[in-house]
Amino acid sequence: MNDPVPDVSLRPGHAVTDDEIAACYDVMAELRPHVAREGFVALIRSMQAEGFRLACVRTGGRVVAVAGYRISTNLFLGRNLYVDDLVTAGSERSNGHGRAFLAWLRGIAVENGCRALHLDSGVQRQRAHEFYLREGLELSSYHFSVRLDSR
Repeated sequence: MNDPVPDVSLRPGHAVTDDEIAACYDVMAELRPHVAREGFVALIRSMQAEGFRLACVRTGGRVVAVAGYRISTNLFLGRNLYVDDLVTAGSERSNGHGRAFLAWLRGIAVENGCRALHLDSGVQRQRAHEFYLREGLELSSYHFSVRLDSR
């Protein structure tokens, strides 16, 4: 097993090795409880093949916040950074990790020539919505979906 990733001033950094990815599971599961621990690393690896990047913030050697994102281009926004997942451990909320993550993600977006950073947030996540609005994100659209039976 690899040595734990050292803390770097509580700045986000990419989770690259299997051990680093696995260390993100507990925090990610707070947002995505339907994802099984047993398949988490393999799922992240398959998503990485599609452009997904996983990052985390560590403090005291443990992961306290996690974000997943991807950079792509579409007709609607041009080149953009989409945040798939952004979660801080419940015990670590209001300690600035979310703010640090958003600032870091904005920097990555700018470095990569993105015209926008965007994300979706479940309608039930009122505290997250308040946070995003405080951080300067705008409520700009509705997201519609339908579950498909793909048996």
